[in-house]
Amino acid sequence: MNKDIDIARAAKMLPIEQIAAKLGIDKEDIETYGKYKAKLPLSLIDETKVNKNKLILVTAITPTPAGEGKTTTSIGLAQGMNKLGYKTTVVLREPSLGPVFGIKGGAAGGGHAQVIPMEDINLHFTGDLSAVEKAHNLLAALIDNNLQSKTRSLGLDSRTIKWKRVMDMNERSLRDIVIGLGGETQGIPRETGFDITAASEIMAILCLARDVEDLKTKLGNIFIGFTHDRKPVYARDLKAQGAMAALLKDAIKPNLVQTLENTPAIIHGGPFANIAQGTNSLIATKMGLSLSDFVVTEAGFASELGAEKFFDIKSQYGNLTPNAAVLVATIRALKYHGGVSLKELEISNPEAVKKGLANLDKHVENLKYFNFKPIVAINKFNTDTDEEIEVIAEHLNEQGIKFALNEAWGKGGDGALELAQIVVDTANACRTCFQPLYDFEWSIEKKVETIATKLYGAASVEYSLKARNDLKVIAELGLEKLPVCVAKTQKSLSDKPGLKNRPSGFIVNIREIEIAAGAGFVVPIAGEIMRMPGLPEVPSSEFIDIDKDGNISGLF
Repeated sequence: MNKDIDIARAAKMLPIEQIAAKLGIDKEDIETYGKYKAKLPLSLIDETKVNKNKLILVTAITPTPAGEGKTTTSIGLAQGMNKLGYKTTVVLREPSLGPVFGIKGGAAGGGHAQVIPMEDINLHFTGDLSAVEKAHNLLAALIDNNLQSKTRSLGLDSRTIKWKRVMDMNERSLRDIVIGLGGETQGIPRETGFDITAASEIMAILCLARDVEDLKTKLGNIFIGFTHDRKPVYARDLKAQGAMAALLKDAIKPNLVQTLENTPAIIHGGPFANIAQGTNSLIATKMGLSLSDFVVTEAGFASELGAEKFFDIKSQYGNLTPNAAVLVATIRALKYHGGVSLKELEISNPEAVKKGLANLDKHVENLKYFNFKPIVAINKFNTDTDEEIEVIAEHLNEQGIKFALNEAWGKGGDGALELAQIVVDTANACRTCFQPLYDFEWSIEKKVETIATKLYGAASVEYSLKARNDLKVIAELGLEKLPVCVAKTQKSLSDKPGLKNRPSGFIVNIREIEIAAGAGFVVPIAGEIMRMPGLPEVPSSEFIDIDKDGNISGLF
């Protein structure tokens, strides 16, 4: 069986000018990065077309170590729709080097449903994440410089500063650190730390900004902390937003690449869904909707994380009206939720599949809260048996849920034709069906409780003393009407990673609430979730190498 990287290398890539031509873009309007990548100017966005064309979201059941294949499904679906004659663009997030070198490996799809050039996309790409990192750390440097200043000090109380530094790597040793050795030249000593770049508020801002001016406004609105006499300080008080935006001048432009079947693919932005909003940029989504009749996009992890944030934050801020929701499930993942160990997932076990269906049912229910009739994509693996597939088929037929086998990994677009037609028919029948879960005018507590009890299935929500104090600060700053972007483990519907399948009766514990005033939301942090991941015992980096001819191996 060929590896993903071998399949990608065997593909015939078209010059990026030809991919742009498929979308009606003149070659003079793109900024090429070599032969097969390009930046797209924001002037190509046409707001009159955005809500006339169809937007399809791909989400999934609760992820497992066995993998669900959300990106593979999104790419295969877009390829299948194009094969059926529907002008479709797939719009995705950019990979982070943290997962690439950590547990997950590459994030460019798999098998015959990949975006290419996959090595470039997984490793640095066009430098967007590096630009986000630099803009973020510029603000950090300006903050510490102001603390040291004798003539231009804003009087910042260093104990109230929450702005950490970021890097695009998993590095647990940097989660909590002390900086500054004191004295005249070594900086003011204080406690701080690092987050991963994908969790940066700059990344969130980049992915929610409408244009350069909006980007600057949002950057200026970043809340830094309080002065000693309790006055709030924002990035604009440091006159930071202009320089930060200048560092992002190219990063704000979406990236055009292609799939293995030369379907146009726009890849832009990369916030994680467990610790950020988990969707590609608003600009990229609107770009796709301006240039094609259908856009297939994905949201990170499962419906209660990425999809919820896509609908409640991105869609509300961007005035988007999604037309269909696809829920990805695998036999292997259902067996895992049904109690089977990782070592036994390839053994046929229809009874375990039946038990695991409770998790699938919850995610179907979640999408119905947003007024969608979800389509289940059963991402097929070679080890799946007909008897196991029949268990899901019978269950979904009884509930009247549309579904299709997705074999895009092995067959490309041809393996997703049935799914593609169901998605097209569903999207065409849904023009104004989408409704958000909550209203921005609700209190922070009511928003969190609604998400936790409805989407997670929790009995209630409890707040730590620190979280209660954070709510007071949010009220003090007049930010109660912002949406909430809950940071929570992706491994369970609950905030406890060990609770599999469909837990019930649990309490969601909010330990603190971070303020992302620039991005336009607050971040309740549930359970023990970390905003800086660590590397596993055997990191994926051990398998990545490059030969004397420049060929990279080990990406998967």
